[in-house]
Amino acid sequence: MIASISGKVTHVGLGDLIVEANGVGYSIFVTTKLALEVRLGSDVSLRTAHIVREDSQSLYGFSNAEELTAFNLLCSVSGVGPKSALAVMGTLGVDGLAQAVASADDSMFRAVSGIGPKTAKLIVLSLTGKLSLTGSESKTSNISEANVVAALIGLGYPERAAKKAVEDTTEPNMTEADLLRGALSQLANARRVANDV
Repeated sequence: MIASISGKVTHVGLGDLIVEANGVGYSIFVTTKLALEVRLGSDVSLRTAHIVREDSQSLYGFSNAEELTAFNLLCSVSGVGPKSALAVMGTLGVDGLAQAVASADDSMFRAVSGIGPKTAKLIVLSLTGKLSLTGSESKTSNISEANVVAALIGLGYPERAAKKAVEDTTEPNMTEADLLRGALSQLANARRVANDV
């Protein structure tokens, strides 16, 4: 697994670089922002995600570990591939991504090419509690409950049911991710009981 690459830039495209390290040229997908910052012939050091598929291998490069972590979290969301994750990173950056998730603003993700409404809601739902502007997880003592209710409503649950599920699940010092999982479990159980009646 290739975790990082340091070397000389021998090619700069709109969304890719070729970095030569120890006589080997590595083709690396990067955000347009990073591509514009890099100069041909300059030395760079990138953190990389090495994506291996049955028919291909791809490298995605980032300036620091925080960007790489955010990219990997995006790739963990169902329906988000590495190209879409890179597009989100290029549009929002780490802070913008964290802000969009914290405020449950899926419209920021829908603005990214290749991200539809359902996937945008899934990103918010999946990453809530995993990203923050300070690097620490959000606690329910802040605005977490409102965020979780908004995320559940966005997924199609009635507001009253969403609020009740969140209230029934809330415990001190829970992260938003824990609260979301618990509320979804409550709603799923309620749906099963209703179907059995």
